[in-house]
Amino acid sequence: MYELSGVIKRYQRGKGTVEALAGIDLTIADGDRLVIQGPTGGGKSTLLQMLGGLDRPTAGSVGLDGVDLAKLSEAKLTKVRSENIGFVFQSFNLIPTLTAQENVETALVPLGVKGRERRARAAEALESVGLAERLGHLPAELSGGQQQRVAIARALVKQPKVLLADEPTGNLDESMRDEIMDVLETMWKERGLTFVMVTHDSAIARKAPRVATIRKGKITVKENAGA
Repeated sequence: MYELSGVIKRYQRGKGTVEALAGIDLTIADGDRLVIQGPTGGGKSTLLQMLGGLDRPTAGSVGLDGVDLAKLSEAKLTKVRSENIGFVFQSFNLIPTLTAQENVETALVPLGVKGRERRARAAEALESVGLAERLGHLPAELSGGQQQRVAIARALVKQPKVLLADEPTGNLDESMRDEIMDVLETMWKERGLTFVMVTHDSAIARKAPRVATIRKGKITVKENAGA
């Protein structure tokens, strides 16, 4: 479970200060699915970075299963990210010189998973997202939707507890968007993940059980009765 209390994030911009998050209180239960929306620059991605331990708040606490991520050393924070949190981004962030299978394997290297098991788990993860026939393909040989599937497999191969996605369909057309959302929703249900996603797409938000809206660093959360 995530428990955020009084989370403030300020950045220096020139001679001034920008407050990206202005006292966020938020609880995300295990297995929850939350979509985060709001205008550009409102603090959406900043909040996701806090949840993923990719950045630290200026003030406040970011609790994950009772541990305040904001207070962990960099080494311990890296360990939490590598073991418990999977990330999917708008830009697929695949290594162009590695095959689909090798890209997925990179998530297991920090965990010390040995070669044979690493290859088997990567192949299984790619099969789970419908890419069993594409293990040896380079990113340039894959469509945008297929590249995002590789990125999803890479995020899930380490069997994380949390999946964080920042505009994962932003670079895809409508049909590919629907395919990727089907994959993500299936993974969420089958694996019992805590799934938090930033998106501008209202069609996606309407299907989420909970929607958080951030404007000027402030958050409101509502239940989606029709989801």
